[in-house]
Amino acid sequence: MTSKTKASGSKRRMVGFVISDKNDKTIVVRVETLIKHPLLKKYIRRRKKFMAHDPENDSKIGDKVQIIEHRPLSARKKWHLNKVLERSV
Repeated sequence: MTSKTKASGSKRRMVGFVISDKNDKTIVVRVETLIKHPLLKKYIRRRKKFMAHDPENDSKIGDKVQIIEHRPLSARKKWHLNKVLERSV
């Protein structure tokens, strides 16, 4: 039995700030998440960098962007720029 409809899972989305746009069609986005410490019950800020594909070289350093999970485009680039939320001044 073959099914033409594939159950597509929702892709992960993250919001962060562009910290580098030096590479062609690639941006580096820093995403901050808050996690609660299990013992101290204190919130800790965790930061992680993601490389994302920016086909039109649209975003610049300091822009707030939304990235979406995508198929691997290189060894480290597995995210795609979805939209620019805020422009830097």
